[in-house]
Amino acid sequence: MAAAFLSVVVLAAALGAEPDKAPGNAPVTIFESTADLAPQNKIDELVFGRLKSLGIQPARLCSDAVFVRRVYLDVIGTLPTAKEASEFLDDRNPDKRSKVVDRLLERREFADYWALKWSDVLRVKAEFPVKLWPNAVQAYHRWILTSIRENKPYDRFVRELLTSSGSNFREPAVNFYRAVPSKDGPTIAQAVALTFMGMRTATWPKERQAGMAAFFSQVGYKGTKEWKEEIVFFDLEKAAAQAADPKSQPAVFPDGTPARLSPDKDPREVFADWLISPKNPWFAQNIVNRIWYWLLGRGVIYEPDDVRPDNAPSNPELLAYLGQELVAARYDLKHVYRLVLNSKTYQLSAVPQSKHADAAANFAHYPLRRLDAEVLIDALCQITGTGEEYSSQIPEPYTFIPKSNRTITLADGSITSPFLEMFGRPPRDTGLESERSDRPTPGQRLHLLNSGHIWQKMQKGPKLVDIVYSKDSSQEIARRLYLTILSRYPTEEEIGIVTSYAQSGVVKGRESLVDLAWALMNGGEFLYRH
Repeated sequence: MAAAFLSVVVLAAALGAEPDKAPGNAPVTIFESTADLAPQNKIDELVFGRLKSLGIQPARLCSDAVFVRRVYLDVIGTLPTAKEASEFLDDRNPDKRSKVVDRLLERREFADYWALKWSDVLRVKAEFPVKLWPNAVQAYHRWILTSIRENKPYDRFVRELLTSSGSNFREPAVNFYRAVPSKDGPTIAQAVALTFMGMRTATWPKERQAGMAAFFSQVGYKGTKEWKEEIVFFDLEKAAAQAADPKSQPAVFPDGTPARLSPDKDPREVFADWLISPKNPWFAQNIVNRIWYWLLGRGVIYEPDDVRPDNAPSNPELLAYLGQELVAARYDLKHVYRLVLNSKTYQLSAVPQSKHADAAANFAHYPLRRLDAEVLIDALCQITGTGEEYSSQIPEPYTFIPKSNRTITLADGSITSPFLEMFGRPPRDTGLESERSDRPTPGQRLHLLNSGHIWQKMQKGPKLVDIVYSKDSSQEIARRLYLTILSRYPTEEEIGIVTSYAQSGVVKGRESLVDLAWALMNGGEFLYRH
């Protein structure tokens, strides 16, 4: 079915072009622009300067069609509609890229998508092994979503997570302490270091682990008469007992500085003051490194949650600059998003111009990445005008999710579907970024090509049916399908292939256009961020 239409192999051909030719000699593909590569901001100065010193040729800038699709997917986890894509492509304003960035940062879907990202990191999940339970999950997710929607400063966001006390139903931030695998000080400290410093304490000396764990050894938990409710609090009895015990482990900050604690002050507050201080580079640099990883597929430190002395940043000056910018902007994360998204580094094509071994680590081109499971199924539903069904294997209580609900808005990691499981949605068990898998598998390919699930969307999806069986000409329908699925206009060559296939007699009537849609949705240009 539709092999003749897989013209999206242009993407693979472009990426396999001879990148060692003299710069500028390789033909420009539909994914590239010939625009000037002069630095747009300080990010570009630092990245391009590093590339020059290494003798690495950066990729060309991406085309407008690539940019509009990329920025929508990266910022709001959502494809642009055909109307949004065509309006952007037809716009002649030289500042249109920065303007669309500003608009997307204010869209409702921005908070939806980044709440999804944070829910992975913070392990927002009702059922096993994380046991927040449904009421707490809804409260916790709503708090995360509202914090992002209101653009809460990042230092305040983290401080509330670390220092809150009260009911997990009424003080949602305390669920940070309930989402850890165990309620002891070392386990809590491990989660804090991983989440907010990007460090894995298992590699630390035991003395350093114990010094940080002391800050969280006085967290108390108690139940209530309400189903699954739990109170998280600073336990004064534990604090007094530890203060009186000469063998008690003293609290020591991760940088080796001893802490001064008093029995009547919550040590979590002392730790939070140290962590979010502008003088602490680990804090700001960790989150800007995560943001860079989320937007460009690779952190300046890689993995983004494996910060250690022997895993140095590929561009230390870039990481330091981004951290300084966050502090200067009073921890406004949107300021960092805006800096990165408006940089030419972010807007480079995915078509490399160098085979240098260090090209990817130094951001010489945008990396190809398969769409996240949630983003992919939402895109398929958006194109076809269909919905999805979700369920929990152990519902307590039974949870109903309307079919119209977008996947990126799902609060609970326990609510899932066979598609999400197959396409690498993270289980939210550890908080590690590596839990999410974007590695393609034969099962995924077969599902997209042959499954009844996708076939039903193709054949009965009202939006796709309206396009394919409209009264427009085949060329106009093909144009609408390309805009809807790939966010670009078809080339003359592609229109020629469509016409030739329709006239070949292999299929009859509008079935050739159904085949076209099927082929486009199974090609790399649709399935990958590029």
